[in-house]
Amino acid sequence: MKIEYAIVVKSKTRLEMLVERFNTKSQARFYIERQGGKFEDYEHEHETFHHALTLLQTQLSRLIKNKVVEKTYLPSFLFSERHVIVVIGQDGLVANTAKYSRSRPIVAVNPDKSRYDGVLLPFDISNVLEGVEDVMRGQYSARTVRFAEARLNDGQKLLAFNDLFIGAASHISARYIISFDGATEEHSSSGLIISTRAGSTGWFSSVLNMAYGVTSLFEHGIQRKVLTLGDNELVFVVREPFQSVRTQIGITVGIITEYNHLTVESLMPAHGVIFSDGIEADFLKFNSGAIAKIGLAEETATLVVP
Repeated sequence: MKIEYAIVVKSKTRLEMLVERFNTKSQARFYIERQGGKFEDYEHEHETFHHALTLLQTQLSRLIKNKVVEKTYLPSFLFSERHVIVVIGQDGLVANTAKYSRSRPIVAVNPDKSRYDGVLLPFDISNVLEGVEDVMRGQYSARTVRFAEARLNDGQKLLAFNDLFIGAASHISARYIISFDGATEEHSSSGLIISTRAGSTGWFSSVLNMAYGVTSLFEHGIQRKVLTLGDNELVFVVREPFQSVRTQIGITVGIITEYNHLTVESLMPAHGVIFSDGIEADFLKFNSGAIAKIGLAEETATLVVP
């Protein structure tokens, strides 16, 4: 099927969100500077992003019709085989877009290499047209990313490109029963993070940083190790598990493959949630009686690479 549109996915800059909050740019500046911040950084970030966005749209217009879709409209936007998806922004926007992409190829653009690591952003303004043209010809190289899936006992499910979080919606302890590799425990913790290979360099890595930091108080010269996940593997970690006469701490980390899964049963009468990719609005309620089976999803995302 012929590709007719490039759908450019973007999110608002920090400056745009500040102006929405404080009504005017001058009021936003007053707030930031009164707090001791540098408003110029917000301005520079905004200008750099929109300069890159303008260049992107100008280049695309010579090749294919295109339109911009804001991140907030992704859940209701229907991607089709006539679309090539172009994401411009931070790595997290790629994750947010992928869940709604229906496996359509995603060409991800880093608009500001001095600001964003770009782990999921292999293109920039200088070579993005090459990626789009390759997709239009149907001759492109791509990385396939397998989603994580949380499936409840009532049939509801939630996908995650990077991470799933299971826990309480507030800062109270999460209570649940966890089962993995033949073992079962009752837990009280700050919740669980389940990461894909793509997400293991993000939130999960910050948990490792904390663990190494705490351990270094007791053991000096600890060698930091990097966890390398396969495409068909997930890793889970329990945050701040608490040991008591009722709760245990034996199951704290593990690798989920196609041949096993993680089961979590909620013991929270209210405020239990499962959300994905750091978007708290994209969630399932996880209260008493709910049982979640966590594993690899059948769905995948397709990330175009140069």
